[in-house]
Amino acid sequence: MAVRTQDIASVIKRQIEEFGGELTMVDVGSVVEAGDGIARIHGLSGVKSNELLQFPHDILGLALNLEEDSVGAVILGDYTKIKEGDEVRSTGRIIEVPASEALIGRVVDPLGRALDGKGPFRAVKSMPVEKIAPGVVTRKSVSIPVQFGIKVVDAMVPVGRGQRELIIGDRNTGKTAICLDAIINQKGGDLICVYVAIGQKQSKVATVVSTLQQHGAMDHTIVVAANASDPAPLQYLAPYAGCAMAEYFLEKGKDVLIVYDDLTKHAWAYRQMSLLLRRPPGREAYPGDVFYLHSRLLERACRLDPQYGGGSITALPIIETQAGDVSAYIPTNVISITDGQIYFETDLFNAGIRPAVNAGLSVTRVGGAAQRKAMRQVAGRLKLDMAQFQSLAAFTQFGASDLDASTRRQLERGERLTELLKQRQYAPLSMETQVTIFFLANQGYLDDVPVAKIRNVEQAWVEYAAANIPEVLKDIAEKRELTDDSRKKLDEAAKAFKKTVKA
Repeated sequence: MAVRTQDIASVIKRQIEEFGGELTMVDVGSVVEAGDGIARIHGLSGVKSNELLQFPHDILGLALNLEEDSVGAVILGDYTKIKEGDEVRSTGRIIEVPASEALIGRVVDPLGRALDGKGPFRAVKSMPVEKIAPGVVTRKSVSIPVQFGIKVVDAMVPVGRGQRELIIGDRNTGKTAICLDAIINQKGGDLICVYVAIGQKQSKVATVVSTLQQHGAMDHTIVVAANASDPAPLQYLAPYAGCAMAEYFLEKGKDVLIVYDDLTKHAWAYRQMSLLLRRPPGREAYPGDVFYLHSRLLERACRLDPQYGGGSITALPIIETQAGDVSAYIPTNVISITDGQIYFETDLFNAGIRPAVNAGLSVTRVGGAAQRKAMRQVAGRLKLDMAQFQSLAAFTQFGASDLDASTRRQLERGERLTELLKQRQYAPLSMETQVTIFFLANQGYLDDVPVAKIRNVEQAWVEYAAANIPEVLKDIAEKRELTDDSRKKLDEAAKAFKKTVKA
């Protein structure tokens, strides 16, 4: 069939009319100087602070210094591939991280890229890495506890949902271990956990993930890892990225527990970036805004009022001290931002008292408000008793021969309580079990047990209670208080148990 010339001409004419070449304006600059993970760029006139920049070789950067004639950016990748004269494009996107329920059980980097070899996950929403913390009007007071499963914490320094409780102490004193215990204890509960590893060795992060998997805790946990081998900008972003992922669940009215391990290394990474960006150094060479670095992060931990969606983010920042010096720059900063601290002491750790929590220096500004009534009933005086015992023990260490009976009795009680507060790693106890243990101590059922046998007797009691009085344990768990009926049954069970114990 012959094709007519006018048909071809009309088709071409129509295609020319319909052709729409869309013009897009892209802010483009060129690298003036590059090295040590920093690039100085000329020509990006419309760039915003914290905006993602596109470098060659699919490498991303982050605009931080917006100066009159140039932009200082940190490179989120292999900076050795960036050279002078390279073209840089602004993306128009403030840095965000992908978030969804599919993140739970995964190990990702601060940009949301999978590190566990399970492939990419399906993101539902992008959450901004930097966000203004909720205001006072939208918040609700802290009243629901986060059960650590650790006797010394749940009894003496209770942590509530929406609180910021600092974990502070020298290296190798059990700071990470107590946070992992808290995560493991949420198994089967309604608390989603986020563990942020900042500047840790890859082997340590792998050990943490393996521990959580062994105890079935990865089913409710997200691990965000910026390892020691990663660039400083990724270590700087890690806690903010973890917080953004937590805020995704907060918006859905869920409760989240987030651990920042640790903010000392985070401050180091920020100091490194700031000095390379030629920002003026201050005390200990940290930039002037290092307080704001942590305050704007930790203020995002909150408990929202039900009319604003409910939900909470509980933050457990970890700070590593040098030789127990809590008056250093970063420790004092974070102490002043948080709602209390759990202080780990090297001397206690070396003496075999583990968890090595110093009861006198550890405080919580929420106090009994974030404690179940049953725990308050049996552990109300515990912190005071332990503080008095520690001062008495220090006073009498030079000569205990001429002590009166009441002082000697107080010392012996303190020794037994100290032994009772010891706990194996990764073996958290339920709230009701802890209540029965402290009930035994308060009623004097352990006063005649030798100190060396306290922990064996405690373990025997836990097994005895689970087998013989499950209805009492269930009643305490459900009512969250120690009723007269429960007290009576506990008393009878304790007397029966004492007959089975060989002193």
